[in-house]
Amino acid sequence: MNQDKNKTALQELNGIEQPDSLSKEALNKVLYQRKQQPTPETLVAQILEGNKTALSRAITLVESTQAAHQEKANTIIQSCLPKANRSIRIGITGVPGVGKSTFIEAFGKYLTSIGKKVAVLAIDPSSSISHGSILGDKTRMEELVKDENAYIRPSASGNTLGGVARKTRETIILCEAAGFDIIIIETVGVGQSETAVHSMVDFFLLLKIAGAGDELQGIKRGIMEMADAIIINKADGDNVKRAKLAKAEFNRALHLFPAKKSGWTPTVATCSAIDGSGIGAAWEMIESFLALTQSNGYFFEKRKEQNQFWMMESIEERLKGHFFNHTEIKKLLDTHKKAVQDGAISPFAAAQELLDAYFKK
Repeated sequence: MNQDKNKTALQELNGIEQPDSLSKEALNKVLYQRKQQPTPETLVAQILEGNKTALSRAITLVESTQAAHQEKANTIIQSCLPKANRSIRIGITGVPGVGKSTFIEAFGKYLTSIGKKVAVLAIDPSSSISHGSILGDKTRMEELVKDENAYIRPSASGNTLGGVARKTRETIILCEAAGFDIIIIETVGVGQSETAVHSMVDFFLLLKIAGAGDELQGIKRGIMEMADAIIINKADGDNVKRAKLAKAEFNRALHLFPAKKSGWTPTVATCSAIDGSGIGAAWEMIESFLALTQSNGYFFEKRKEQNQFWMMESIEERLKGHFFNHTEIKKLLDTHKKAVQDGAISPFAAAQELLDAYFKK
């Protein structure tokens, strides 16, 4: 008895034998299923049923640079196209710290509460050094991510214009086919041109905050001209008075710009994503914009122009990809890069030689 009492857990060699948690046969079956990719036809059928897992898989194919994946993605997009173009696309931008994620969560929750299905395509900053991304929007939007009528897809911005992920345009089509009424695109908002996101949305919203010292500095002609509305966020607590002053400043600034082709007069409003004030009014403002632009035909003409724009963008992207993957170019590129660095040849002459090699038959 005394000997048994003096034993420690480390000395107990014999214990209950643990059964295998998963048989080898079952494990092999699971691994085989993981390796097996669903066919494009299967994914399309599931997407049209609103299956979020299938939607995520399809978006992964769209974002892939592998030729085989791109072929599957094109098949899926083409099949989903007849079911697309039925949503409202909203672009939201603003400098880091303006509260984009908090606003989008509050806005998204409001939209689902009135019966809308919302997809958020959150573009996450990519490091120009490591090319890595945090992809933390699902963490920041804790409540919205749990909403069955919402879908959040963070994507790395890469090196594309305005921080918009390379395949966001195609992703919009898939989300629309999956039955989402509202597509929200959140841009990085780090001072890059927002032309790309503006060219794929119906309504472009600029978020600002008061008291940050950028009320006047932030009035940059390009972004102000593109914005259909400016919302002063974080208008709560001691910041309410500053938000009202900022609203007046931006209202005066907007009157300096020429009238929009849409016939819409850009609006400035205040809101608080924390206490929810102004969130419902923001949606009412967007509805007013939609009513006007759909009645005067601008909404539909803009969609047609956007489709043409993205056709041209796609051609440029494919040509660029084909050029750099060309066997002869791969052989010559490094030597030409070194020659340019050493000053042995001008960048323009090197580019011409590479192009000549590419087009040589």
